[in-house]
Amino acid sequence: MTIGSGTLLVLLSVYGSLRAHNGNLTVRAACKPGFSEETYTAFISQNVLQGEKLLKVKFSSCSSTNGVEYETNNLNFKVGTDGTVFAAQDMQLTSRQIAFMVTAWDYQAMERWDAIIRLLVGEKISPHSIHKQKGKKITSLEIMQPPNDMLLPWPQHQNSNGLRRQKRDWVIPPINVPENSRGPFPQQLVRDGHPREWNWVRNLCGPTKEIGADYLHWPLIPKSHKTRNILIRSDKDNDIPIRYSITGVGADQPPMEVFNIDSMSGRMYVTRPMDREERASYHLRAHAVDMNGNKVENPIDLYIYVIDMNDNRPEFINQVYNGSVDEGSKPGTYVMTVTANDADDSTTANGMVRYRIVTQTPQSPSQNMFTINSETGDIVTVAAGLDREKVQQYTVIVQATDMEGNLNYGLSNTATAIITVTDVNDNPPEFTTSTYSGEVPENRVEVVVANLTVMDRDQPHSPNWNAVYRIISGDPSGHFSIRTDPVTNEGMVTVVKAVDYEMNRAFMLTVMVSNQAPLASGIQMSFQSTAGVTISVMDINEAPYFPSNHKLIRLEEGVPMGTVLTTFSAVDPDRFMQQAVRYSKLSDPANWLNINATNGQITTAAVLDRESVYIKNNVYEATFLAADNGIPPASGTGTLQIYLIDINDNAPELLPKEAQVCEKPNLNVINITAADADIDPNIGPYVFELPFMPSAVRKNWTITRLNGDYAQLSLRIMYLEAGMYDVPIIVTDSGNPPLSNMSIIKVKVCPCDENGDCTTIGAVAAAGLGTGAIIAILICIIILLTMVLLFVVWMKRREKERHTKQLLIDPEDDVRDNILKYDEEGGGEEDQDYDLSQLQQPETMDHVLNKAPGVRRVDERPVGAEPQYPIRPVVPHPGDIGDFINEGLRAADNDPTAPPYDSLLVFDYEGSGSTAGSVSSLNSSSSGDQDYDYLNDWGPRFKKLADMYGGGDED
Repeated sequence: MTIGSGTLLVLLSVYGSLRAHNGNLTVRAACKPGFSEETYTAFISQNVLQGEKLLKVKFSSCSSTNGVEYETNNLNFKVGTDGTVFAAQDMQLTSRQIAFMVTAWDYQAMERWDAIIRLLVGEKISPHSIHKQKGKKITSLEIMQPPNDMLLPWPQHQNSNGLRRQKRDWVIPPINVPENSRGPFPQQLVRDGHPREWNWVRNLCGPTKEIGADYLHWPLIPKSHKTRNILIRSDKDNDIPIRYSITGVGADQPPMEVFNIDSMSGRMYVTRPMDREERASYHLRAHAVDMNGNKVENPIDLYIYVIDMNDNRPEFINQVYNGSVDEGSKPGTYVMTVTANDADDSTTANGMVRYRIVTQTPQSPSQNMFTINSETGDIVTVAAGLDREKVQQYTVIVQATDMEGNLNYGLSNTATAIITVTDVNDNPPEFTTSTYSGEVPENRVEVVVANLTVMDRDQPHSPNWNAVYRIISGDPSGHFSIRTDPVTNEGMVTVVKAVDYEMNRAFMLTVMVSNQAPLASGIQMSFQSTAGVTISVMDINEAPYFPSNHKLIRLEEGVPMGTVLTTFSAVDPDRFMQQAVRYSKLSDPANWLNINATNGQITTAAVLDRESVYIKNNVYEATFLAADNGIPPASGTGTLQIYLIDINDNAPELLPKEAQVCEKPNLNVINITAADADIDPNIGPYVFELPFMPSAVRKNWTITRLNGDYAQLSLRIMYLEAGMYDVPIIVTDSGNPPLSNMSIIKVKVCPCDENGDCTTIGAVAAAGLGTGAIIAILICIIILLTMVLLFVVWMKRREKERHTKQLLIDPEDDVRDNILKYDEEGGGEEDQDYDLSQLQQPETMDHVLNKAPGVRRVDERPVGAEPQYPIRPVVPHPGDIGDFINEGLRAADNDPTAPPYDSLLVFDYEGSGSTAGSVSSLNSSSSGDQDYDYLNDWGPRFKKLADMYGGGDED
């Protein structure tokens, strides 16, 4: 069976058995495993759908085909288990022939067989295409055309007297339906009536020469081009009624009922306009059944292709395309590609798009600066003269037309191509003037002394525009550098190394400018790329300096005062200024030196001592100042270092100063050494010896030398009474001349235990105290503790009596308001954090309620009901205040518990109200009519009050 989108022909050979049914010839052959053909050939169309059956190969294993599996060496095709070759995916074939191999594997016998598949694309069937295949018989072919418009897809059967053909399925040519038909619908399907395309092919068995005369044979006779209606009929409809139906996409599958068939006549119809861009082909199957629904014929495959019409314009992928090309590019330089797609069939003229340039703006320097490849859409330059400095951008209108660019019949569309001319470094930078000038103060760095301006016509702020400056002559010592301002592109001549007016009064620089990017090929540097820069140096007052800073001198310590040490002079670098230099001390920690203000001569002001605390590592440092009289004055500092050589001017000191030994010898000894403030060679080895006087020293003690720095002091006698002893020892150093010193070491002699350690009793005894003295000390300690305890008890009792004592005043005479004492002044009106209850009710009144009636202190709260006092005048007489103060003074003087110094009486209770009038006149500074000098007569306690109110106008 052959299935295809065009007229498909399969040539099959009869393998194994070939019979003629007229009884004249019978041929039999032995069974041989393998394919029935070495090569299978089939005709297919250019468009192949996935799953479309192409041909069927036949394989015989002479036993069973259950163990045979097929495979191909082309991934676009597959072979089913029954040998059917079908397409693995949708394909659009461009070549005229496809060949690949099919392999059959017999895994039981472990054998393989190969056959070649040859597919011919787009060819028509012709008797001349049938040729003899190697190793096989030629089958008979008849080219027939059914009468009228009837399509007989199923084979016809002859009577029993004639040759009977093997039943074969027909190969139905594809049906072409134009899209966008206007109807009316439903519209019967028609086919092209050209005989070379629509003749039917029947595959017969047996040689041609043995075909009986009863077989009809229609030769290939050209006919006129015409169309015929599509009619599906079976030759069995003459015997029994048959119903026809179609299935597949477009019939009983979505989209539904695009095609239908007259079940009785077999005529096929299309029900609505077709759109190739929606669906390009349909695969249907035609079925023939009897009135009971029984199948009378095998299903027939029908392929319907929608014929494309030019109903879609080309559409550009982008409406605006952006491209770029370097200025100065040669003709033929690629710029960009524009692309337009046409939804129509690209294999026909309907979908073949061609491009052309419609307009170019601006048309400078030529109206045809660009051209476009009509098929690919590539835009390239066609003329020279692209210059960004003249034209920075071109706008090109591109037109795409289908029908292979035919403007009369094709559909068109346009898009815009914007071509930017990119900059190349074809303009060297040029100085705006040939000379520049500037000035700089000497000894200054990081100062911009001149600005160099350039002109560059390339694109600003790009490597082709950015300037790079170099000094090519005039600065051998590297005093200057040129930095580029990134905004203005100017060159800033900057001092990077200080210049000296006394060395160079002016500089003549030659500078050169270039770009970051190299110049384009063929572009030469301009003569204006170099310039001269004149820089003048300004003289300023420079500070004097000490040529030998830090200056070091060496001398022995102990030189007398007034000794000239050295001349520490400074140099003024201003050779062209007449200036004087004056010297002074800046730092002299020990105040040992003097300097001559005119010539810088250093003399000693005191004796230099190496052992002083101001000496570090035998070196004494002093700093001096040298200042000129310039405008403004300038000064410099210098450091003088004096290395002091040691002399033997310090006697050694004995160490340690105190020690202890046992009262019996040979138990322990005292190790002694010496300390000397001098250094080597004026220190050890030391000589330790006992003096001859007093004689008891050498009698009781002895010194044994250990080495040059250490010796041992020990008892000379067998027993020495415990106690403290002062032992003098003479220590002599090794200086030249040597110095000696007699030092006293306090030695405590005490009884020791068996380990050689002093016992506790022995330590006390060694201190010179006997048993009676120790007991007396303990008794004194006990007595002292007892006296301290009694004193504490007495103080507590006195404090209690002081609180319970009353002032000698009658309670009835107490007519003043009581005053409460506050421990702090507070913050004025804003200080509201206080307890008002303290003003109304003191915490306790027990010490007042328990007092006997009579006189009482004025700082106590009245007992019982408050007396009612007569109303005082608004301004009380000063005499009343004086009487009150006198009474309080007298009570305080007679109170034995009052402290013997001026104090402030504390009044705990203010009372619920006051009958007194205002006392503001007491502290009013504006009254002026009060005389408080009499307060001085009241004693020393009121002296401060008299000073406050009776001092007059001293302030």
